[in-house]
Amino acid sequence: MTDAILGFLRANGEQLDVDIAAALDIPIVDLRDEVARLASLGDLICCRVTRFTDGRKIEGTSCRLSCDPPTPARGRKPGVKKTDDTETSNY
Repeated sequence: MTDAILGFLRANGEQLDVDIAAALDIPIVDLRDEVARLASLGDLICCRVTRFTDGRKIEGTSCRLSCDPPTPARGRKPGVKKTDDTETSNY
């Protein structure tokens, strides 16, 4: 079951526990036990979330791989601008 959960998250990214259970056809109680075990080992990062879909409140646990950070935003990154060193003051 561990390999199936980790493989699913590698392929699909961050998912809710109910979505993982439905996709892998695993009972939600068993999945939550396994996710808690994987989180304690440091393989997964989990947090409790509340989402509203079509006016319905959905509470669950969002899970992602701990080694899978979000991709950085595209484009220029803010940073220090280069200055002209010709006008330095001497003390």
